[in-house]
Amino acid sequence: MFGKILDFFKEPPSKPVTMNEEEVKKTYSHFRWRIFYSSFIAYVVFHICRKNIAVALPAMGADLHLSNTELGILGSTLYVTYGIGKFINGVLADKSNVRTFLPTALILSAICNICFATSAIFITPGHVSFFGLPSATILLWVMAFFWGANGWFQSCGFPPVAKSLSYWFSKSERGTKWSIWSTSHQIGVFAAVALSGLVIDKFGWQAAFYIPAVICVITGLWLFDRLRDKPQSIGLPDIEKYNNEPVVEEEQDEKSDVSYFQIIKENILCNPVIWMLAISYIFVYIIRFGTEDWLVKYLVEVKNNTLPIASAKLSSLALIGSVGAIMAGVISDKLCKGNRTPVNIAFLLLLILSLYLFATNPTGKPIYEALDYVYAAMIGMFTAGPQMLIGGLCAVESSSKKVASATIGFTGIFGYVGAALSSGGTGFVVDKFGWNGAIAFWMISTAICVVICTILMFYERARKKKQTQQA
Repeated sequence: MFGKILDFFKEPPSKPVTMNEEEVKKTYSHFRWRIFYSSFIAYVVFHICRKNIAVALPAMGADLHLSNTELGILGSTLYVTYGIGKFINGVLADKSNVRTFLPTALILSAICNICFATSAIFITPGHVSFFGLPSATILLWVMAFFWGANGWFQSCGFPPVAKSLSYWFSKSERGTKWSIWSTSHQIGVFAAVALSGLVIDKFGWQAAFYIPAVICVITGLWLFDRLRDKPQSIGLPDIEKYNNEPVVEEEQDEKSDVSYFQIIKENILCNPVIWMLAISYIFVYIIRFGTEDWLVKYLVEVKNNTLPIASAKLSSLALIGSVGAIMAGVISDKLCKGNRTPVNIAFLLLLILSLYLFATNPTGKPIYEALDYVYAAMIGMFTAGPQMLIGGLCAVESSSKKVASATIGFTGIFGYVGAALSSGGTGFVVDKFGWNGAIAFWMISTAICVVICTILMFYERARKKKQTQQA
């Protein structure tokens, strides 16, 4: 039985290229588009079983009598397991079949969502339960367990996508393709917020977990039909050869005498650029998830918005954020000639300004309400660029294609350390210092990220100068 399970997930072997040039072109054209849109839709749907909790927080807190700190702890469980799982599952994804690995994870995430919402039905707050513990405490930790399990299966989503994008698109086109694909983050958040806000208003907060779960199961079955592993697994040549681009020396050499874990050591664990990107990713995720998870509650409590209005403002953050991701990719490709770090710094500085404008925008007049949408959109835009570049494209380009999933997983660990700090930290700061403290927490985190990126920029310049002199 265990052997059959391993065979189900095992990476398919490479097949020899037997097609003629015209057949190769036709097959590549068909599958590249198919892999791209399938990966895009997959990650959008992953989000509706992850970001649904952001809209459910106010109703959950009121219904289950949970404080902001307790809600923060609950949300943090996903980020802790997601961060750890992203690296472990990244290593597994490098050697697994994308076609089976990703859909299975999506279906298991859906099951966790159902268990999470159902646990609140069977354990009622306000009564003494096992070993004299209050049932509210037991419920909190049961829900935390299922939400943490959800985080683990959610962490299986990005690594196989990173593998697919690395193998199906060459370096000259990867920046633009990756930036377009990365809008699935923002569109996924938008879809999750819009769907959750609608169903909570009509059916209660549990529906925000049941309905997305059904969508995820259906999508998972569809993805199994759509997805494929590497081009070589269906008898196609390497993408660089297909596009007549130079193959990186380390990719050209099969390195038969070097183990996979030795490649990880050389390209990830002993790579100073990867470490700087990973550390800066902590602070990117503090602001990303701070705003995504807590903005609805902030707007309800501070600006007295209704839940539908607050959800709409968060939706603008997510939707316009996708524009920021594309802008960052195109600007770094076309204007900065592949130099991503200056783009990160510029976006982060504009993010600090956007946070300040959003927090200081008054309430009470239609013009101020309209500006809330604008400032929320700016926050989304200037967060999405660095989020896409730092832990994604920059990390992959600073490592090896052979360990693309593991590289994404490594930076992901640090990102979700930031996410956990953001969820639990924001809840704690709000309880202790109010919402102004939370805004300050996010702005300081962004400023620290600017400093790290600036150090990285000078390091990259010094390294390139040294390489030029040696050449």
